Amino acid sequence: MFDLNKLKKIEFILFDVDGTLVNDAGEIGERTKQLVMNLKKLGVNFSFASGRLHSALIPLAEELKLYSPMISLDGTVIKSISEKNFVYRSYLKEKHVKKAIELSEKYMVNIALCHNDAIYFTEQNSVIPKLMEKFGAPYKEVESYDNLTNSTLELVFAGDNRPAVAYIRDKFIFPFSIGTSISFFRSQTHESIYYLEIRRSGSSKGKAMKRLLKHLNIQEDKTAVLGDWYNDISMFESKALKIAPSNAISELKNKADLVLKKSNNQEAAAEFLEELLKAKMS
Repeated sequence: MFDLNKLKKIEFILFDVDGTLVNDAGEIGERTKQLVMNLKKLGVNFSFASGRLHSALIPLAEELKLYSPMISLDGTVIKSISEKNFVYRSYLKEKHVKKAIELSEKYMVNIALCHNDAIYFTEQNSVIPKLMEKFGAPYKEVESYDNLTNSTLELVFAGDNRPAVAYIRDKFIFPFSIGTSISFFRSQTHESIYYLEIRRSGSSKGKAMKRLLKHLNIQEDKTAVLGDWYNDISMFESKALKIAPSNAISELKNKADLVLKKSNNQEAAAEFLEELLKAKMS
């Protein structure tokens, strides 16, 4: 059940995007759009906390007319549409980027460099746009990575040779890996494809949420977060009101204050926003 008193306190809402706010076709439901507009009139503000690149969030923010800074690349970047300055960004050390490129060439595993504006790949890694699951991201082919090593936010290895990808992961270990965060996992949609993602340590959606709330001078207990996946768990370990759609992983549902009846394909976000609107107007 929805706690009326908690709902009345909510001033700010952070949406995870894929699997939560948008349906599997990447669309925001019409009812959700209307409710966001209605709640904005009542003083509620909104933003995103997504694994997408910042540039891939801009069209959605424009669709909902959102202006608060957005969390992208799972907390690696906090930046708004209208501001040129970053609230926060976390570049990988150049030595880590160069080492990753060297390993990818040696063991013939595809690699891409994720920057704020695009995902970069070379001709040698031309299958990257087909393999990667970065929704809405622009991809740019470059002749070389040489001029891109000092402003990389995330490295992504992708390939069907699990032992090779795992071997690179093992090469990227202590003490060389100090200062990095490493994730190794199998694709949800591409059978037999494995990914290795490397970011600078200290970045997560949960930490980014705290940074953003401090920047906006908003208290955690006046915030609601909606998410469905493993990268949302850190946000669900906060004082915010935690909302999970029916399609969320069980680990997230166990931490949620509310588990919605609807999935992302049924406008789960609207289910929550309707109750929030009722509370605000009561």
